[in-house]
Amino acid sequence: MIIVILAIFGLILGSFVNAFVWRLHEQETLLAKKHPDKKQLNKLSIMHGRSMCPNCHHELAAKDLVPLLSWIGLGGKCRYCKKLISWQYPLVELVTALVFAGSYLYWPLALHGAGLVQFGFWLFFVVAFMALAVYDLRWLLLPNRIVYPLIVIAFIEAGVVADMGHSPMVFVNSVLGAFVISGLFYLLFQVSGGSWIGGGDVKLAVVLGLLAGTPLKALLLLFFASLVGTIVGVPLSFKARKGLKLRVPFGPFLLIATLIAVLFGSSMIDWYTRTLLG
Repeated sequence: MIIVILAIFGLILGSFVNAFVWRLHEQETLLAKKHPDKKQLNKLSIMHGRSMCPNCHHELAAKDLVPLLSWIGLGGKCRYCKKLISWQYPLVELVTALVFAGSYLYWPLALHGAGLVQFGFWLFFVVAFMALAVYDLRWLLLPNRIVYPLIVIAFIEAGVVADMGHSPMVFVNSVLGAFVISGLFYLLFQVSGGSWIGGGDVKLAVVLGLLAGTPLKALLLLFFASLVGTIVGVPLSFKARKGLKLRVPFGPFLLIATLIAVLFGSSMIDWYTRTLLG
């Protein structure tokens, strides 16, 4: 029952992610103008604006807002303008639901006390990470309006968990994890002049290192990010050789690696220690 409830919440919040990402990009586009339309900005507010079609901007009725089912029922088209609605919308909803359910199934800590608090924080970060992944895939950018609040919240989580466990070293290890990833990324950013890795990745790395919790799991996160990036990047490099200029965002790979490190990092490290170090 808990899995079903989490999956439903995941679908709902995945729908929120789609709306939030589109509205945020539209807001950024308007704000880039010298004299942005304030009324239009208000309509795009995630707190006050009404849900609308991304193509015709027609306000959507409640029956159009049922996650996944509305898209299927309408045949992937807007009820009003009949234009196709991107596969992004049901896919993000479905993936968020699966990650919510999977996080519960494979959560490495006891779901009480500090472990339960961390799980609650984790679900929040999953929603934010989905938004970052979609934004980065579509516009090759990790917006500061998402990343900066996540840095603050990640530090708060590390502090709360350390306080609940009466263990300052929990906080210290989290900070060291952040230093490992962000420090390495900052070095790569400076050496390459931003061509190897973006500034947004450097800032996001602070969040991911804090969530990893230890320097060792931070290194594991980097390993999986590089592995996933290689698996995806090698086939794309062949297309680039054919004359296509492709820019592959690294943010989604980092987020996938974070999922692996948080849910399975401790068991992987324990297995490695037992098997290879005896």
